[in-house]
Amino acid sequence: MGTGFIILTLSVVVIAFVITVYNRLITLRNRTRNSFSQIEVQLKRRYELIPNLVETAKAYMQHEAGALLAVTEARNTAADRCDAAAKRPDDSALVSALAAADNSLTGAMGRLNVVMENYPDLKADAQMRDLSDELSSTENRVAYARQAYSDAVMRYNTASEQFPAVIVAQLFSFKQADLFEVDQAEMKEPVAVNFA
Repeated sequence: MGTGFIILTLSVVVIAFVITVYNRLITLRNRTRNSFSQIEVQLKRRYELIPNLVETAKAYMQHEAGALLAVTEARNTAADRCDAAAKRPDDSALVSALAAADNSLTGAMGRLNVVMENYPDLKADAQMRDLSDELSSTENRVAYARQAYSDAVMRYNTASEQFPAVIVAQLFSFKQADLFEVDQAEMKEPVAVNFA
């Protein structure tokens, strides 16, 4: 066996290793993107339900326009940021902006829920009950999608940080993915939507 054969064999092994690691990182990055898209789907569902909830509540809550307006504005901001982040889920600034907007919406929904407690007729309304059930279900789906996304991000980030994959990740500019995190402790709770 000559030196040329040994060099060729080592080259083939190194190239095969790089290809294998690269493909694994691509797979994990794509799973992360897919997980983010699941969050996007559930958030959009949530954003579609909220205007119906607000319209139903308007008839009963004519004196609480501020709370309804805050929810509507927070929903519109969050929906816009969701659209922007969906186009570029690898952009950590857009994901962070979406998380912040969603936190604001969660807070506005919580304040609206407190105001709605003062309207027993609203809580008894069948359409309002149906909407609140749908919103509760959606909140559970959002929580599940966030957990799946966090798991996918963790697997991707761990794989891209481990040696020797970190060399391939740096060589091909694989960036760390950001978690969809909630900064404020009170925002970590799901939106309370119990109108019963």
